[in-house]
Amino acid sequence: MRIVLDAREMNRKREAHTYLKEKLEFPDYYGNNLDALFDCLTDLEETEVEFEYAQEAGEYFQKVYRVFRRAEQENPGLQIF
Repeated sequence: MRIVLDAREMNRKREAHTYLKEKLEFPDYYGNNLDALFDCLTDLEETEVEFEYAQEAGEYFQKVYRVFRRAEQENPGLQIF
């Protein structure tokens, strides 16, 4: 599965996690925080994620992006572009 994410949608915590839950089809019990994001990302199977507009994104996106990179190291099925 390949998913394109708009980094501008991840400028604030609440909006970021709502957006990620929807786009990545996380379960209803998703905790809406960076730890829960890491847990869900490490459970994904064969997923490619591309970020658009990263240069235009705010500070919270940088935190989200670091979690994606950490999860990519733990999950061989996850690729970040």
